[in-house]
Amino acid sequence: MTTMRDVARVAGVSAKTVSRVFNDDPHVTEETRDRVRWAMQKLNYVPNLLARSFRAGADAAVGLAVPDLADPFFATMTSSIELDLMRRGMAVVVTSLHPGADERTALELLLRRQISGLIVVSVSTDQSYLAPWQERTPMVFVDRAPRGLSGVYVIEDDLGGAREAVTHLARHGHRRVAFFGVSTPVTTTARRLRGYRSAVAENGLADRPDLVCMSFESPGESAAELVKRLAAPDPPTAVFSSNIPCTMALVLALHQDPAGLGRIAVERLLQRIEDPHAPLRRKTVLPVRLIPRGSGELPPSRA
Repeated sequence: MTTMRDVARVAGVSAKTVSRVFNDDPHVTEETRDRVRWAMQKLNYVPNLLARSFRAGADAAVGLAVPDLADPFFATMTSSIELDLMRRGMAVVVTSLHPGADERTALELLLRRQISGLIVVSVSTDQSYLAPWQERTPMVFVDRAPRGLSGVYVIEDDLGGAREAVTHLARHGHRRVAFFGVSTPVTTTARRLRGYRSAVAENGLADRPDLVCMSFESPGESAAELVKRLAAPDPPTAVFSSNIPCTMALVLALHQDPAGLGRIAVERLLQRIEDPHAPLRRKTVLPVRLIPRGSGELPPSRA
């Protein structure tokens, strides 16, 4: 692991000077500053700002980054993580990765704080920039696997859950089941769409392009279009909604277990903090549970 002394040696300065550069000391000359920055980049160095050691039993904080706290799914997961860590005497520093936000900037600002570990629900298509940080800060990814980086992650069986839900509708007599989702780089929607298509093929359901409704902006904008399809000739008799925002737009019911994801994420992160070199299962997929609520019943006239 690269240290401040390594940077000082390559830059030809003292470790104290490296510290002054990092803290933006105005008394450091621009030439020295450039040499130190060059050495830091060459060695892929990131500063260690942990002021306290988790192993020593001192107070510690965990960073948590989620896409949007306004989303009930991530709000519930965040609450679960906060309560779980609070019982263990640990604080949580939360940041939201809003749509259009710079994920890398947000996470690196979080990592520069005094955190013992990081739990993150990524929103970008590449997390390779976290590699140097991962060497000193334990990380667990939730709801979607990291890309461009090997890391521990906890997800739900989106493909299996979607397949089970659509199969459930087929068993109730539905032959035309629509899929409603938001087209984003996030892999959860893609996995649910694959599960939907698998169930359509397995159950001999209508496989029509017009039954797949993908929103490219907010789900509310596409919900009106889907409602029109429900009123058209030969319409779908049921809709599989791929996430909570889509479900809210269609005023349907969808149940997942964000608290369960949070609990497993905390367990994995604490195991990594306690022993950075312990062999951990890289991928954890939690099963999903179908809760029939009666909305899948097909009226005889709609068969």
